[in-house]
Amino acid sequence: MKLDILAIGAHPDDIELGCGATIAKEIANGKKVGVIDLTRGELGTRGTAETRDAEAMEASRILGVSERVNMKFADGFFSNDRAHQMEIIKMIRKYQPDIVLCNAVDDRHIDHGKGSKLVSDACFLSGLMKIKTEIDGEDQDSWRPKFVYHYIQWKNLEPDVVVDVTGFIDTKMDAVMAYKTQFFDSESEAPETPISSSNFIESIKYRARDLGRLVGVEFAEGFTVERYVAVDSFYNLK
Repeated sequence: MKLDILAIGAHPDDIELGCGATIAKEIANGKKVGVIDLTRGELGTRGTAETRDAEAMEASRILGVSERVNMKFADGFFSNDRAHQMEIIKMIRKYQPDIVLCNAVDDRHIDHGKGSKLVSDACFLSGLMKIKTEIDGEDQDSWRPKFVYHYIQWKNLEPDVVVDVTGFIDTKMDAVMAYKTQFFDSESEAPETPISSSNFIESIKYRARDLGRLVGVEFAEGFTVERYVAVDSFYNLK
């Protein structure tokens, strides 16, 4: 299946938190969107790999994504090396996305920066025809996405591009809250983490509202880019 957009995150819930509203909007606009989780989040303080699997499937249903795959790399310990790059190259060539969305280039969790560089490097390498891969016993054609954008996560990085997600913030929040073991639950007896407070949940919507305020819309999500963004005319800018 060819996808228009492939969103990749180090952990289940990264994508929902970083670009869930953008994904929901593009799906509503008729785009085919797929998700790849690099790990099962098995080192997370709250919940288990099995609960994260189930939560990720529910979040996918809410967003309406066409495909979701978990690479089952080692949480906390995967590397940006040839072996991991080759696995991501296979996925890029399988889905042939025009756009790849991936982790923040710099963030609090070490997997986010690692995942960002791993995916970015794999997107480039995937376009080299002399790198041979196969999947399900069939040779794959080379494929390089047209654009790679990095969503913003824990650190409040300055975005290069913002997407107006007005009308889709509630879908994002529903998808985020599908991860019941990870986020605020007044009845939970699980240990507290930086993302399990009610303040963190409130901050998700606040950040989108504040970014929207800065660009003159109600809600927005921000992304950093790897190369200059080009437009045909100033009049294409919102």
